[in-house]
Amino acid sequence: MSIKVFDPTYASGGAVFELAPRVTDLVGKTVGLISNGKRGTVQFFSAMEQQLLRDFGAGQVIIRTKANYSAPMEPEILAEASTWDVAFAGIGD
Repeated sequence: MSIKVFDPTYASGGAVFELAPRVTDLVGKTVGLISNGKRGTVQFFSAMEQQLLRDFGAGQVIIRTKANYSAPMEPEILAEASTWDVAFAGIGD
């Protein structure tokens, strides 16, 4: 009997990108919350929205939900997210 070991690394390498600069606070900022659409995110993001507004001074919180929890977000959400100051993506069951 033989054992085969597969190397999962991608030989061509990934896309090169720079991380966005970090924000120092959320006061007056637009914060986006991207849900995977599972039921556990509804209450969590609702509570998070209230805390962001009340405790961190966020100017606006936008919640968007993907159409399919196991697929990448839709191009429309991605385009909108590029206008936000901060984005959080979340999952929940």
